[in-house]
Amino acid sequence: MKALVVQSPGQVGLIEIDEPLIPEGYVLVHPVVSGLCGTDLEVIDGTIDAAYVRYPIALGHEWVGRLSDDGPLVVVEGIIPCRSCEPCLRGNTNRCHNYNEIGFTSHGALSERIAVPRHLVHALRPTVTAFDAALAEPMAVVWRALTRANVSIGSRCLIVGDGTVALLSALLLQRFEPASVTMLGQRPAQADLALQAGVSEFITEASGETYDFVIEAAGAASAVSAALSAVNRGAVVVLLGLPAHGTSVPLFPDDIVNNDVMIQGSFSYTRRAWADVVTLLNEGLVRPGFLVTHAFTLDRWREAIDTLRAAPSGVARGKVVITTEGFSSTLS
Repeated sequence: MKALVVQSPGQVGLIEIDEPLIPEGYVLVHPVVSGLCGTDLEVIDGTIDAAYVRYPIALGHEWVGRLSDDGPLVVVEGIIPCRSCEPCLRGNTNRCHNYNEIGFTSHGALSERIAVPRHLVHALRPTVTAFDAALAEPMAVVWRALTRANVSIGSRCLIVGDGTVALLSALLLQRFEPASVTMLGQRPAQADLALQAGVSEFITEASGETYDFVIEAAGAASAVSAALSAVNRGAVVVLLGLPAHGTSVPLFPDDIVNNDVMIQGSFSYTRRAWADVVTLLNEGLVRPGFLVTHAFTLDRWREAIDTLRAAPSGVARGKVVITTEGFSSTLS
């Protein structure tokens, strides 16, 4: 079968690979739509921490599929927990001692078929579209961070970044009744998407204002610095972006202490966060599919990656997705 595989850093292509084996407890899923994100670029470029990737690897960790050609849509948790180590037993499956994740250490869903553990499969209601469902994975990442940080009702919020994770942060923050949500982005073309996601104000330069709750979602040293510079006393800063391995930023501990600031990293998602997101989708409480702005068929994977790296000037870029067999896109 065909799959989009990174053989080693810098070597990516659509190639033939073996059909997946289906061990006991696994099921075969036919991918329908797979999203691309900046982490995929890090896998392609080899800038990701080597502890979190195993080459060669088929890409595709944000995806939706079907158990049969005409079956209902399903989403599948990407982290495959061992379910026996201490973090797993405590519910912290994102910190499993035996790290294994679809699209990083196990072949991903940018392929014609994929075998996954049955217990990680979640069924979706017919009201959930494929584009909504394709955003389940990044939504779970954001949701885990927000629920762990205990966002206070009435908070003045700042999101640094204007990509998909930033936009999903704005969308999901609405569940916590913020007083306002400001987005500090770099691309003015993202403003309309940001407003649709619930942003109160979109700015491209720091205004000097300070905030109660700050999310860094750009994955760059400058974004982390901007986030740390925009805090009220007692603020919470959540680092969601994933800079290239080895990135460093200056930190002034006395300011952190004197301002009573909490800095919180958040890695991936837990099983609980994933289940919560599936509930939000199934109950129609969030509909993130509007964030899909570019869709390509699998044979146009080069265009998809190029668009992810740099959308045309002045064009909004939300989620870039690749559609696979059995699904016809109207966006590409």
